[in-house]
Amino acid sequence: MNILRRCAVTAAAALLLASCGGVQVADYANQSPQLDIERYFNGPLEVHGMFQKRGGEVAKRFTVDMHGSWRGGTGTLDETFRYSDGTQQRRTWTLRRVAPGRYEGTAHDVVGKADVEVAGNAMRLRYVLALPVNGKTYDIRFDDWLYLIDDKVMLNRASMSKFGFEVGTLTVAFRKLGAADAP
Repeated sequence: MNILRRCAVTAAAALLLASCGGVQVADYANQSPQLDIERYFNGPLEVHGMFQKRGGEVAKRFTVDMHGSWRGGTGTLDETFRYSDGTQQRRTWTLRRVAPGRYEGTAHDVVGKADVEVAGNAMRLRYVLALPVNGKTYDIRFDDWLYLIDDKVMLNRASMSKFGFEVGTLTVAFRKLGAADAP
C-alpha cells in the first residue's frame, strides 16, 4: 500500500472514531434539576445572547422576547429578536413530542425538522437554519446545548457550521419570568 493510500485510510479511521465518541444527552440523565421543556418553555422568557465569529470576535448581541405555550405534547415558542445593529426578526417554533425525551421542531426558516433530545438538566437541538447574511441566504447547521441551572435560568451554547467547518458560536442566557416579571 503506498503512502498516500495509508494516509487516507488512517485519516478515514480517525474521522470514524471521532464521530463515534463525544457527549450525548443521555450522559446528563442523572443531573438535576430535571428539565421539563413543556413546563420551562411555558409562559414568558427573557433571553440575552451574543454571536461570536470563529476567531472569537463578538459580531452581534441580541435580546429575545419569548413566549411559549403547550397543549397535548405540542408547543409553540414565539420569539422576537432585537439585534445590536437595530434589526429585528421573528421566529415561531413548533415542537412536537415524538417519544419520551424526544421532540421534532419546525420553524419557517428551519430547513427540514429540528431533532430535540432532553435528559436530566440538558437539552440538545440539531437543525439547519436558512440564515440571511448580507443579502444572501446560507444553510447553517446548528448544534445547540442547553443546560437548566435552576428553575428560572437556562444557559445555551450553540456551535454553527457550514460544510463541517465552524463559522461561529452563540452564547445565550434564558430567564423564565413569573407573572410579576412579565413585560
